[in-house]
Amino acid sequence: MFASPAEADTTAGTGTANAGPSVSMELTVKAAQIDPRRPDDTPTPGAKGGVLLVERALRDKGLLDARWVDGHFGTTTVAAYAKFQRSLGFTGADANGLPGKASLRRLGAGRFAVTDLIEVGARTTHGGVVVNGRTRDMLAQARRALGRDLVLDQGSYNPGGDPTSAGTHDGGGVVDISVKGMDTATRTKVVRALRRVGFAAWLRNPRQGDWPWHVHAVAISDTDLSVQAQHQVGDYYLGRDGLSGRGPDDGPKVVVRTWEEYRRH
Repeated sequence: MFASPAEADTTAGTGTANAGPSVSMELTVKAAQIDPRRPDDTPTPGAKGGVLLVERALRDKGLLDARWVDGHFGTTTVAAYAKFQRSLGFTGADANGLPGKASLRRLGAGRFAVTDLIEVGARTTHGGVVVNGRTRDMLAQARRALGRDLVLDQGSYNPGGDPTSAGTHDGGGVVDISVKGMDTATRTKVVRALRRVGFAAWLRNPRQGDWPWHVHAVAISDTDLSVQAQHQVGDYYLGRDGLSGRGPDDGPKVVVRTWEEYRRH
């Protein structure tokens, strides 16, 4: 087993407020993934109010210029939030600009409460590779739905482990899954099952890059995502394939949900 991530919270309570302003962590993290990939400054539906509270707090700390306080969690807000995380002593995947539970509560102290918490969990191993608890649970649910095992070629928290991944696996929430022995229909079923439980997932082939056939899956709203993985999630929400060319999504169509949304339905 591995130690819990630095952004793990040590305070008591659930973060749900009875009165006063509150920020939904789920919606804010979702906006921080999608908004930087939008072609304009349209806010993520449902997230604008919470994002405004976060941006005002960053502004008041001198980390964000007032002109960017607009409810759109774009690249400038992501950079400001990452600077705030670093000011708290977080580094690496814990200072990636996505609001983690601990940092969001620190930012909101005396200003807003934090609701709809995302629990990433401690790092562990799965099939010999490193993942976190949330990713492990998502994979387990996809396996149950498929009725077959999923063999991981690569896990998470693997900086520099595979140059072809361009940093995608440096943080949490990202896995590559072997498709050895699978026919075309089975490969599609695997991608669909992963998408249904909250992964942005695609079948990758050698024509797209220097890699073998595999399924690439990114756990939506994992707060340890590398910047590259954040961009892939944003592209997935916007109907793209998550590659540098930003072509149209080539996977099976499902309702896009996070793991938390899946568990509520």
